[in-house]
Amino acid sequence: MSKRDQHSVFIRLDDLVPKDHPYRHLDQILSFSELSAPYQNLYSIRGPKEKGVEFGLRALVLQFIEDLSDREMERYLQENNAGKWFCELALGEKSPDHSYFGDFRKRLGTTRLMAIFSQVRESLKHMGLIREVFTFVDASQLVSKLTTWDDRDKAIKAGLEKFNNETAPKVAADKQARFGCKGNNKFWYGYKEHVSVDMQSGLINKVAATSAEVTDAEGVSHVCPNGGAVFGDKGYCIDPAQRILKRKGCHDATIKKNNMKGKDRRKDGWLSAMRSPYERVFAHRNKRVRYRGLKKVQFQVGIRALTFNLKRVMALGIPKIDLLPA
Repeated sequence: MSKRDQHSVFIRLDDLVPKDHPYRHLDQILSFSELSAPYQNLYSIRGPKEKGVEFGLRALVLQFIEDLSDREMERYLQENNAGKWFCELALGEKSPDHSYFGDFRKRLGTTRLMAIFSQVRESLKHMGLIREVFTFVDASQLVSKLTTWDDRDKAIKAGLEKFNNETAPKVAADKQARFGCKGNNKFWYGYKEHVSVDMQSGLINKVAATSAEVTDAEGVSHVCPNGGAVFGDKGYCIDPAQRILKRKGCHDATIKKNNMKGKDRRKDGWLSAMRSPYERVFAHRNKRVRYRGLKKVQFQVGIRALTFNLKRVMALGIPKIDLLPA
């Protein structure tokens, strides 16, 4: 008899997950049953036997924390005991097929997902963890997985002289992706993620996705806080960002361009140092687009922001998020 066969079959899944495992902490800080309660009608009790909304939310959070594809997620839940425990699967229970995860995202939808993000965010505000006193704002590129060279060839074949933002919707598989530019020589095809972060706690306050050609100064309208000092780079020192900050009653703490009147290099050096810790965090994030279409990309940035905040809450040592009613 092998050593494997000699082990007792009377093993609980809970015994296989270390008591200090991060998934245990994650399970404690957020009530997924309470969070999923308003969306129980997404799955009909008369339909085929499926996992419910709470399982779907748990799996979705886990998928983006671990940065897994749908097929990788299926295998992860099949092989990883901690993942099984977190998603409340039995030890010998089979993981849902990979198609389940795409189906759940479709059923949940971007609007509901962002409502969940907002519910958690407002709860964090109520707990005093997001204050909107000092806010870091930034935008980062989201590169489409589409083959731009093939799309360019399609444009040429269709008789178009160039493959650019005017002709892309006519030939590209993703009709809403666009070319973006950062500086004078950094180009990409896809979208842009805009975020505002509370600088006292490091929690994401607001997040939005736009097509790549939208400038940082334009995109700040989606993530601008309601007051406080806003720390932005040189992309925010011009209109319309300046008008938006003024309208929202925010103090302008943006870095000025070198040719601007009133440029203070010592002050801007201090502002850069204040922004630096947050820039490093977001610089190392995955910048690949998972889905096609602006609405689905908004889903991507929304769930990424939610999982980022959950990991940040764990790092801060907060025992539990007191959820406000949806």
